[in-house]
Amino acid sequence: MADETPDNIAGSPEPEGTPAKPAPKPKAADGPVGPAVKAAPARERGANVAIKDVPPKPEKKDDGLRRTTEAEGDQNIWRYSRRGFLEKLGWLSIFSFLGVMLVGTLRFMFPRVLFEPSPIFKAGFPEEYLPGTVSTKWMRDFRVWIIRDEGRIYALSGICTHLGCTPRWLEKEDKFKCPCHGSGFYRSGINFEGPAPRALERLKVALAEDRQIIVDKSIKFLYESGGWDNPQSYLKV
Repeated sequence: MADETPDNIAGSPEPEGTPAKPAPKPKAADGPVGPAVKAAPARERGANVAIKDVPPKPEKKDDGLRRTTEAEGDQNIWRYSRRGFLEKLGWLSIFSFLGVMLVGTLRFMFPRVLFEPSPIFKAGFPEEYLPGTVSTKWMRDFRVWIIRDEGRIYALSGICTHLGCTPRWLEKEDKFKCPCHGSGFYRSGINFEGPAPRALERLKVALAEDRQIIVDKSIKFLYESGGWDNPQSYLKV
């Protein structure tokens, strides 16, 4: 009993003035808990790591359209700058010029051609025309009268020598009368009234191999120049 001292007694208070012993550090536990405890400071340090600089996005180039604000709305969406407007106007002029040149070239490759009927036609047989008559059978298609008179058959042009109107055959008055300005012509074609300056023109007539009358409108005979005496200006029957 005498050996027992206050130092050996558990839980007995230490004498005053004795320094306190530091508490023992807990050992790091092995296993999956250990790395998690060590990684905690790393996460705390990661908060202070500087963030890498992000490169700025490239700005879009101005395409000639004026930038508009949301307040302007859709009213100004088609507004052009002066530079953009002049640029587009220049391209439009170039393409217009090229288009006109192309159309002109194509039109030059297809010239206008007037296809007229042949001036030569067959007017039937001489027996079809009675003596002393004027046939208007060919006026609608060829503007030609076929006349049989005094043993001859001749063809008169149905074009007035004044201004080119078409005279009418008046059988009761035995004359040709122009409805435009009143020119009058005898059965023979000689003018006698109105402003017509000369007689009607006679056309070349001939007999074909089949004995039909052939009229050629391209060859004309004038009374004033003595053409009516030409044998090709009439047929003897």
